[in-house]
Amino acid sequence: MDNFAANALQENMLSYEGFRHAVLEDYRIVVESRETSLLGRKEVLTGKAKFGIFGDGKEVAQVALSKFFQPGDFRSGYYRDQTWMFASGIGNIQQFFAQMYADPNMEHDPFSAGRQMVSHFATPNTDENGEWLNLTVQKNVAADMAPTAAQMPRSVGLAFASRLFRNSETLKPFTHLSNNGNEVCFCTIGDASTSEGHFWETVNAAGVMQIPLAIFVWDDGYGISVSKEKQTTKGSISTALKGLQKRPGTNGIDIYTVKGWDYAGMCEVFENGIHKIRETHTPAIFHVEELTQPQGHSTSGSHERYKSPERLQWERDWDCLKKMREWIIENNIATNNELVEIEIEAKKKVLQSRTNAWKEYIQPIKEQAAKVIKLVQAVTVNDIDTFNQLQTLAKQLQKHTEPLRKDVMKTMAAAVAVAKNYPGHSGLLDYYQQLKDLNRSLYNSCLYNEGPKAAVKIKAVQAEYGAGSTVVNGYEVLNKYFDLLLNNDARVVAFGEDVGLIGDVNQAFAGLQLKYGDNRVFDTGIRELTIMGQGIGLALRGLRPIAEIQYLDYVVYGLEPLTDDVASLHYRTNGLMSCPLIVRTRGHRLEGIWHSGSPMGMIINAVRGMYVCVPRNMVQAAGMYNTLLQGNDPAIVIESLNGYRLKEKLPSNLLDFRVPLGVPDILKEGEDVTLVSYGSVLRIIMDAAARLEKENISCEVIDVQTLLPFDMDHSIVHSLKKTNRIIFIDEDVPGGAAAFMFNKVMEEQQGYRYLDVAPRTITAKAHRPAYGSDGDYFSKPNAEEIYEAVLALMAE
Repeated sequence: MDNFAANALQENMLSYEGFRHAVLEDYRIVVESRETSLLGRKEVLTGKAKFGIFGDGKEVAQVALSKFFQPGDFRSGYYRDQTWMFASGIGNIQQFFAQMYADPNMEHDPFSAGRQMVSHFATPNTDENGEWLNLTVQKNVAADMAPTAAQMPRSVGLAFASRLFRNSETLKPFTHLSNNGNEVCFCTIGDASTSEGHFWETVNAAGVMQIPLAIFVWDDGYGISVSKEKQTTKGSISTALKGLQKRPGTNGIDIYTVKGWDYAGMCEVFENGIHKIRETHTPAIFHVEELTQPQGHSTSGSHERYKSPERLQWERDWDCLKKMREWIIENNIATNNELVEIEIEAKKKVLQSRTNAWKEYIQPIKEQAAKVIKLVQAVTVNDIDTFNQLQTLAKQLQKHTEPLRKDVMKTMAAAVAVAKNYPGHSGLLDYYQQLKDLNRSLYNSCLYNEGPKAAVKIKAVQAEYGAGSTVVNGYEVLNKYFDLLLNNDARVVAFGEDVGLIGDVNQAFAGLQLKYGDNRVFDTGIRELTIMGQGIGLALRGLRPIAEIQYLDYVVYGLEPLTDDVASLHYRTNGLMSCPLIVRTRGHRLEGIWHSGSPMGMIINAVRGMYVCVPRNMVQAAGMYNTLLQGNDPAIVIESLNGYRLKEKLPSNLLDFRVPLGVPDILKEGEDVTLVSYGSVLRIIMDAAARLEKENISCEVIDVQTLLPFDMDHSIVHSLKKTNRIIFIDEDVPGGAAAFMFNKVMEEQQGYRYLDVAPRTITAKAHRPAYGSDGDYFSKPNAEEIYEAVLALMAE
C-alpha cells in the first residue's frame, strides 16, 4: 500500500469513508470522461459532428489537478481539458456534446454558443451591463483557443495580476477581483506545443517576474505523428528546462515530474506544488509524463499509422484508467463489482447526455424546416412548372431527416425566387427575413460589446481651452494626461520596453514610475508576445492595462495573441467575456525600414474585434484613451512617431474630454475635392491644400481618426456630395488601408453615386521606407505628389 492510501487509513473510519468516497467520485468522473471521448469520436465518424479532439488518456491527471483549483483561480488551458472541467463543475457532458454539435443556443453551449469546437470552455467576467463580476467566488476560465501554445502569453498576465493585487496598495480595495493575490493561474499545454516560441517566452517571463503560474505539460510522447525525441532537446521538456530551476537566492521556476497514471503520486505532488505557488508566487512546471492517446490525436486520422505495435501495447497496458482501477482494487478501496457498477452507470449517463444534447440541437431546426415546407406548399400558383419547382424544393428539404440551418435557408432562398408574384410569396418572404435576422444574431453578433460598455456608445466631450491654456510639446500633453489618469484610476497600469525607469523612449511616462511606483508603471523585457499576453491577462482580471509596443513595426511580434485571442474573444464567447486591453504604440513617418512602418492594412484585417485608433496628435490620443477607458472593448492606439516634439495647446479638461470612435473630423472645409487620411500624413496634406488654395482649388481635408470603426455616420459621403471628387491618402502600401477606406466609402457607403471623376488613392510605395529624410520623402506620400494629383483630378 502506498503512502497516500496508508495515510488515509491511519485516520478514523469517518475520515477514511470520506477518502474512499472522494477516490470513487474521481474514478466516476474519469470513466464518464473517457466514455464521452469514445462516444464523441463515434458522433464525428457518423457525421453528426464536424471534428473531434478529446482528452482521453489525460483523465486521471486532470481529476487530480482539479482538487487544487480553487475559487478565484484562473485556468488558461487547451482543448484536452474536458475531465478537469467536468471535475470542477464548470462544464458537464451534455454541454460538451452541445458544443460538439455546434449548438448556437447559449443555454445549451454556455461557453461559446456553438462558435468554438468541442472542449473549448469559458466563464463570464462581466455581467450583462459590462460590470465586473466577483471573480474571487468563482472558478475562472479564460476562453480556450485552438492555435498551439496560444494560451501561453495570456497566462503571464493572469498570474501577474495576482502579484499586483498582493503588492499594490492602490489595488487593495478591489476585493471582488482578488483575494490579496492568492490566486494561481493554471496553464495546460501538450508536450509537443512546448516547441513553440510562445512557451519559452512565457516560461522565461514567469521566471524573471516570479508570478503564481502553474504550467502543466501533458506528455503523451507525440505531436500528432512526430515523437518527442524529434520535438524537444533531450526528449524531455523538464530536462531541457533544468537551467531555469529556482535556487536559493535566485529567481527561476520549480520543476516537478510525475507519472500521468499515478493518481496518488500526482495528488501529493500537485498539493504541495500548488500550495507553494500560492504562498510564494514561485512559478512551476509540472511535467506529466507517460500519458497515452487511446484514440490517437483526433478524429482526422489514426495513430496506428505511426505508432509501433509495441508502443500501442504499452499504451494499452499503462492507460491511466486501467492503472487507477488496479490501484483502487489493490488498496481495497473498492471491489471489482463496485467499479463495474460505476462503469455501467457512466455509459448510461453519457449516452443519455448525448441524446439530450442532440435532441435540443436538432428540434428547433426541424421546426423551422417544417414551417418552411408548409409555407412552400401553401403558395398558390397557376403554372405547372413553377408548381413542380416548389414541390421539389419542399420534398428535398423533407428528405433531410437531420437538416442544418443552411439547408433551411437555401430552400427558403430558392422558394422566394421561384414564388415571386404568386399568392403566398409575402409569407415566404416574411419568414425568410425572420430567419435571416435570427441567424444573424446566432452567428454574426458580439464581435464588439453591444451593451452600455460598448466603446462606440461613449458620447463625445469636447476639449476645452481657457484664455490661459499653455502650448506644450506633444509628449508633455501625454505626460500630463497619464499623470492625471494614474492618479484618478487605480486599475490603470502601464508597461512595456523602457516605459518604467526612463518613462518610455518619447517621455510620455517620464517621472511617473517614481511618483506612482513600479507596480503601476514598469519595464518589461524585449518580448512583445508576452507583453501582449501580460496585458490580456490583466484585462481579463478587471484591471485597465496600457501595454506598450515600442514601435508599430514590432506589433508583428505580438500580433498572434491579438488576432487569435483578444480580437475574437467577445465573439467566440458570444459576449461572455470582455478584455479591455489598450495597446499603445507609435508609428508612421520617421526614417528607416523598421522604424517607419504603417502596416495598417495588415493590422485592421487581423484584429477585427479590436478598435484601431490613429490620432493625428497627442491631444486627440488623450481623448481616445479617455473614450476607451469608459468602455470594455480592446483597442490599439497608434500615436504619430514624429509628433512628440510638435507644439499643441493643452486642454483644461484633459482627463474628461472624449473623442468619439468612428467619427471623422473635418480639419479644413472645401468645395472642390475631398482628401481623406489619418495620422502624420495629415500635416503634409494640409501643406498641399494650402498651396492648392493659391490655385483657387478648395480642398476639404478629413481625418478619419479611427480605422476600426470607420466613419459610422457616413460623413465622408456627405463631403463627397458637395465636392464630387475624392482622394484617399495613406502611408500604408498600395492596397492597404487606402483600399480599405476606398471600399468603405465607394461601395459600402455608395459614394460612387456622387463622383464626377474617377476616385484616386495615394499611398506609400510597395517597398519598405528607405533610410534617411530623402528615403522618407520618396517612399511615402509627399506634398508635391498630393498637389500634382489634385491638379490632375481637377483637370479631368
